[in-house]
Amino acid sequence: MASVSAAALMLAAWGVEAAFGWPDWLYKRIRHPVVWLGAAIAAADRAFNRSQWSNGGRYLAGMATTLAAVALAAGLAVLIAQATPPTWPGFALEALAASSLLASRSLYDHVAAVARPLAKADMEDARRAVSLIVGRDPNRLDAGGMARAGLESLAENASDGVIAPLFWGALFGLPGIAAYKAINTLDSMVGHKTERHAAFGGFAARLDDIANLVPARITGLLFAAASLRPRAFAVMARDARRHRSPNAGWPEAAMAGALGVRLSGPRAYGDRVSEEPWLNPAAPDPMAEDMAAGLGLYVRAMALAAGMLGVAALGLAL
Repeated sequence: MASVSAAALMLAAWGVEAAFGWPDWLYKRIRHPVVWLGAAIAAADRAFNRSQWSNGGRYLAGMATTLAAVALAAGLAVLIAQATPPTWPGFALEALAASSLLASRSLYDHVAAVARPLAKADMEDARRAVSLIVGRDPNRLDAGGMARAGLESLAENASDGVIAPLFWGALFGLPGIAAYKAINTLDSMVGHKTERHAAFGGFAARLDDIANLVPARITGLLFAAASLRPRAFAVMARDARRHRSPNAGWPEAAMAGALGVRLSGPRAYGDRVSEEPWLNPAAPDPMAEDMAAGLGLYVRAMALAAGMLGVAALGLAL
């Protein structure tokens, strides 16, 4: 489809994803495009991230891997876009392909899976659910820690998993959303600063920061606007830059201000404790009811984003 239809394509793709997600029966049969991409990245990591190489050599190998993976994802998307006829069936096929690269429904479901047992004081089930969405040690989390982890994941992944892919897709169509998803997958797999990936994943991590620069701030504004609370804007403006990430602090700080709770702060990863600064530090820890409120805020913010995308699509059509 023509590039002027990109916003409409993203809106249609989002509708499909919100309604159906990626069904389990389909995952069991063909897995998922991100799983396919992840397998290719893991193979490249094994082949080219060699300990005997210098950090400079590993950085260049990681850069080449990153550029190749992004080019592969975008190139396949270009082929799909060119192969589909400029008709409604072609538009529908592109929308179906793009829908697989969004995660609004699964994000809601995963965070709600923490909120439900937490509301019943079922700590075992809550810890099991929270272990699926964050890397910190769930056995060292109390109720407030699990609520924080769930809300932080909801805020950050609203940007990474929903708004950012829609943003790049609305600009560049199916190739834009595919390229972004490749960048984000690379960052999640090799962009963290472990000894193995500090050099090899350095370029991927920086590219991910750049790709999320605008979407993260849009997501923060969406949360603040959807809350109808001026304090959400104030906390975001004051605290977002305290976060270790140049981007995640914006939606997380907006969420903290909107709900009147504190987020981020120290967290344990195995035997290591990461001393992170608090966002909205004077507020109390969130509890189960705050998770329910956070999910409601997420729905309203995404509805606001859908409305904005619809206006953009309509404006391009006129």
